[in-house]
Order: sequence, then C-alpha cells, then structure tokens
Amino acid sequence: MDKKKREIIKRIEKLVDPYRVTKGKGFRLKDIDPGDTGGLGSDQKPRAKELLAQGVQRMAEEQDKFYADDRHSMLLVFQAMDAAGKDGTISHVMSGVNPQGCQVYSFKQPSAEELDHDFMWRYQRCLPERGRIGIYNRSYYEEVLVVRVHKELLERQKMPRNLVTRNIWGERLEDIAGFERYLARQGTVVLKFFLHVSRKEQKRRFLERLEMPEKNWKFSSADVTERGYWRDYMAAYEDAIRATASREAPWYVIPADNKWFTRLVVAAVIVEAFWKLELAYPRVDDAKKKELAAVRKALMGEKK
Repeated sequence: MDKKKREIIKRIEKLVDPYRVTKGKGFRLKDIDPGDTGGLGSDQKPRAKELLAQGVQRMAEEQDKFYADDRHSMLLVFQAMDAAGKDGTISHVMSGVNPQGCQVYSFKQPSAEELDHDFMWRYQRCLPERGRIGIYNRSYYEEVLVVRVHKELLERQKMPRNLVTRNIWGERLEDIAGFERYLARQGTVVLKFFLHVSRKEQKRRFLERLEMPEKNWKFSSADVTERGYWRDYMAAYEDAIRATASREAPWYVIPADNKWFTRLVVAAVIVEAFWKLELAYPRVDDAKKKELAAVRKALMGEKK
C-alpha cells in the first residue's frame, strides 16, 4: 500500500472509529449521539459532499478490482428505525458502483414458503457470490428486532413449542454471530450499519412526509404505530449489537440525524474495507501474454 493511501486510511479511521463496535460488552446506544457530526459543523456540509463524491469514485475503482479478483464477497447490512434514511444512504453511497457487481435485497413480510423454513433460510439464499456486493435493506436482524417486539410474529413461524423458551432471543443472536463468523472465514466481508436516528428527528421527517405532497407516498400509518414501541426497539437493538459485534463482523452505529454525515461515514467504512483487502487486478501469466500479443498482431494486420 502506498504512502498516500495509508495517510487517507488514517483519516478515514479517525472519522469512522468512534462509531465502530467490535466488542459488544458494555456497549450502550445512549453513548452515541444521533446528532453527532464528528466535529464537522453545518458549514462543512459542502465539503462533506465533495468528500462523499471522492469516496464514491474510490469505491467504484476498488469494486472493479474486487469483481475481477473474484475471491471475496461483501455483505452490507443496513438496519434502522423508519425514516432513518436507509434508502437514501444506499442510493447515494452506491451510486458509482457497477450494477452488475451489486445486488440489493429489501426483505418484507415473509411468505408462506419462507415461514416453512428456519428463520435464516430466506437470507442465506440471497448471499452475494464472490466478486459481488450484497446489500440487505433490513436483514436477518429483523428476527431479533421486530419479531422480538411483536411476539405474535414468532407464533406464525410455527416453531416447535418446546423450543420457544425465554432464551430464544439469546439463542438466535448466538446463531447469527456464528453465521457471520462462518461467512468471514469463507471470504465474505461483513459490514453492519445501524443508522441511529433520534425520536425527535424521526417525528420531523414523518411530518415532512405528511406536509409535502411529493413525499406522501413514503408515509405509512404503520410507521407511527411502530414509533410507539421505540423503547422496546432500542433495547432490542442494543442487545443485538452487544451480542453480535466482532472484529470479523463489526457494527457501525452511525448518527443519522444529519443525512450528509451519515452518507459520508458509510462511504468511508466501505472504502476502508476495500483498501484493507489490498486488491489488485489478476496477473496475466506468460502463456496468456503470448496469446494476447498474437491476437493484437492479428488485429493490427487486418486490412481496412
């Protein structure tokens, strides 16, 4: 890795480290302010947009090598409360990525077929191949978040009754942590983002959706219903992060009250992960070089 790249990584780490969770013990959501901007004031917003554009460009360059190398895969997991900005973050941050090397999955209410399988089944089916980036807009963590908050959903999963114990959420989190460890050992880079929006900012965004006709389509009364379970969700998120944060599959709890800052940090995390892989295009052996030289000679010798 050259000197310039190492210097940029140091700056990225300085930006990202306050939000990186690799050890869950003692983690508390209240220690991260949803309105934090990493010391960047609102007057830095134009500069942040420039840095985001640079990050997107670097990501596109690295993704091309990533795709050509065909050895690793990358799984980006996005979790958040409603109106935290998941869709916009994915759209802005991944805008420069080649669509052929990227797959986005948004998991909705499970189908009858999915409910007839174990809780991880539908998520495992969508894992990215080597050389590709998989994006989960909500993920298997819903099984220890929304299903935990709304226990009637667990009943629909038709689990054997003797297995539905008071320890089921701890057991599921243990299974998830093991699954992510397995993915990392197979060459999948697992990056998990919790976009941490405040209850106050969520309310403001809901009202904006109601007051602006072009945003009415985004509003659902169910979102306000879920808002009533805020404390339950925060407790479930905190437990999930504590139980599954690891060096192999870190969590990034990113302040989400300021979208420009959220997008900048997410892009920085992905660029950092790519650079740490020290990617390069596959080397061409002597036999291949001779073949390419012969092809070039033949093309150059063609009559116009």
